[in-house]
Amino acid sequence: MESDSTIEAEAYEWMRGHLGGFIRFDGERVAIKIAPLNDGRFVAPVMVAMLMAADTVMELPDDGDGDLHLMMSLEKFDERSDPDGCADRWRTYHGDPSDVNWAWVTVDAAKFHGFFIDGEVFARPNGLADTEAGICRTINATHRDLVRAAIFEQFRTDATSPLVVGVDATGFDVRRQFDVLRLTAPDGNVICDPTSAIHALNALATSA
Repeated sequence: MESDSTIEAEAYEWMRGHLGGFIRFDGERVAIKIAPLNDGRFVAPVMVAMLMAADTVMELPDDGDGDLHLMMSLEKFDERSDPDGCADRWRTYHGDPSDVNWAWVTVDAAKFHGFFIDGEVFARPNGLADTEAGICRTINATHRDLVRAAIFEQFRTDATSPLVVGVDATGFDVRRQFDVLRLTAPDGNVICDPTSAIHALNALATSA
C-alpha cells in the first residue's frame, strides 16, 4: 500500500504536469488553464460566474488511472494594479486568454486515487523565484537542442520550438505550440542554479 507521502508526491507531480483541465461550478463544466506562481498559488483567467460560485473544482486530464480533483478558492484581482505581473505569467505559459477576469487560485484540498489530500501539499513556493527568469533565458538561448532531446526521452514526441517558461527545484515547464509539458528532474537532481539546471536537462536527455 502506498504511503501518504508517496500519494501526495504523485498528486503534486500529476498536477504540475497537467496545467489544463476542466472546472466545475454551479452545474457548469468548462475548460480552464492555470499557471504556477512563485508564492505557491496559481493564476487563471476566469468567467465572472466562477468567481461567484460557492464551490469550484478543477478536474485534471484522466489517463485511466490518474484522475485528480482540486477543490479551489478563487480571488479576483485587477492586473493593472498587480505589481507581480501574475496575468503576464499566465500569458507566458499559455498565450492570450479568452476571458479577461483574473483570479489567484489556491488549492484547498484534493482527491487523488481515492485519497483526500490537504491543499498545502500543492502550495509550494518556488525557491528559485529570484533566479528563475535568468535560468530560463540561459536555457532558451543556448540549450534548445537539449530541451528537445529531454522532451523526446520523457514523452517520445518531438517539439519544434520548445520554450522553457518556468523552472523550480524539481523540474521545468516547457511551452510548445499548443500545450505546456512538465520535464521532471531525475531523482537526485535538485535544481538550484543554471549549472544544476543544465545538469538535470542532460540527465533527462540521456536517460534510457
